[in-house]
Amino acid sequence: MSVNKFIGLGRLTKDVELKHIPSGNAVANFSIAMGEKYKDKAGVMQEKTEFLNIVVWGKLAEICNQYLAKGKQVYLEGKVTTRSYDDKDGNKRYVTEILASSVQFIGSNDNQNSVNNAPAPAADKNFATDDIPF
Repeated sequence: MSVNKFIGLGRLTKDVELKHIPSGNAVANFSIAMGEKYKDKAGVMQEKTEFLNIVVWGKLAEICNQYLAKGKQVYLEGKVTTRSYDDKDGNKRYVTEILASSVQFIGSNDNQNSVNNAPAPAADKNFATDDIPF
């Protein structure tokens, strides 16, 4: 038995490319960057970034094309796939991609609209806890 499950959170490194295959089905391609920070053996903070190619099919592909753009953050679930093709010189090449089955749009790439950077609401000076109806 085996499990092929991908879960990731990253930012788009380019805009979504949407295509329709001859059957009319939509396919979207984009890539994400996922970073991690860690201390090396010497105790120095290091940062590593992984770049992943993402493929999304059907209605979800059209929705991704409509709402996602470079810099947007996404949470993805899917599986890892590898496909091969022959390059222009006839050499066999392999591409590993994430075939996303679920895509959730997270936050914003604009710091002014980010939930984390939103200003705190002003306190209502006329509010009393007695005003709560329960």
